[in-house]
Amino acid sequence: MSISKTADGIYKLTTNMEGILFEGIWEMPHGVALNSYVVRGEKTAIIDGFCGWDGVPETFFKMLDEMEVDFEKLDYVIINHIEPDHSGWIDEIKALKPDVEIICTKAAENLLKAFYGEIGRIRTVRDDDVVDLGGGRRLIFYCIPNVHWPDAMVTFDEQSGALFTCDAFGSFGLVEGEGYDEALSPDKRVFYEREAVRYYANIIATFSPFVKRAIEKCEKLPIKIIAPGHGIVWRKDPEKIIEDYRQYASYASTPARREVVLIWGSMYGMTQLAVKRIIETVEKSNVVFKVHQVPETSWGTVLASVLTATGVILAMPTYENKMFPPMAAVLDEIGKKKIQDRIAFRTGSYGWSGGAERELEAICDRHQINWQFLPSVEFKGKPSEEELDIIEKSVIKMIKEIDRLFTEKTID
Repeated sequence: MSISKTADGIYKLTTNMEGILFEGIWEMPHGVALNSYVVRGEKTAIIDGFCGWDGVPETFFKMLDEMEVDFEKLDYVIINHIEPDHSGWIDEIKALKPDVEIICTKAAENLLKAFYGEIGRIRTVRDDDVVDLGGGRRLIFYCIPNVHWPDAMVTFDEQSGALFTCDAFGSFGLVEGEGYDEALSPDKRVFYEREAVRYYANIIATFSPFVKRAIEKCEKLPIKIIAPGHGIVWRKDPEKIIEDYRQYASYASTPARREVVLIWGSMYGMTQLAVKRIIETVEKSNVVFKVHQVPETSWGTVLASVLTATGVILAMPTYENKMFPPMAAVLDEIGKKKIQDRIAFRTGSYGWSGGAERELEAICDRHQINWQFLPSVEFKGKPSEEELDIIEKSVIKMIKEIDRLFTEKTID
């Protein structure tokens, strides 16, 4: 765990984690950082946990000494979001300081009891409620339900202008050094932008309408620092991550970037013959193009690409009268994430009978996936040259439609 000073009286504690699946599902090829914060006035508050603390009291006291925090003045534990990566340390804190007061939303109170049983003093807060730490330092709370659990809130420090947001405005990716945006090289800035897209697509995308409401609420505050529970802290340009999240939320329901993603799977190489023609065709255009084979590529990577793409090409065979199972699983997850309004095209091989197309339609109906599909091209066994030509023309038509959309956006 590393400790850094975020602002006068505010310290950030960061733990990097690698080699785990986030939430037990999502692959993180570049790891993730967990952030906690200590805010000091005449009294002291811990915000979003002591992530990475080993539970040993001596370690805890050593960290407090480094931050010049008096243990006896540790009065509050503020839980913006109760998910265990931000609250799993709570039993250890309560054992050391039984009289500490836990601040959370009403929804979080119910969840805390479900996860940890009776844990002592809890104060529930609503919008505009205040905790006064003394010395001119007041913390104000604002509920942002369903970003991404119903208990979520943010904590605003009036004195510094720091907004502590937990999962909101977060990203994947290990944090090097102290982890503030002003220290990022251009390459690192691009890296964290990619990791924020992946994080949003995997963790937040389902709740995009709530993200929009949260941004509307937060942007009324005089924010100078965005301090999330994951990723880097934005104190040079906090508007950057807010604007990025505004875009990500819009991507879930409208055409996104001038990008095409090809998601494909093949059993014996028949569908792969069509994939080869698709790749050759798209690479002749000037759209950003991403290619993912399933199941070799993780769901998280596919979701991140679909979030930012406007065109989606699906290539998979029929398998036992249904869709190739890894593709069905990925599409089902895309549907659950409520990623809408894409231009799409599907092709693939079948043997003794079709069936993939029927399952694709069923998934789209079940999740109300509002995609504009070009006519599919299915072929029996190996695709003929004529069928490959039809596939090529369909891909060209998709790219032209994407170009038309972005030409109209430019004019607007």
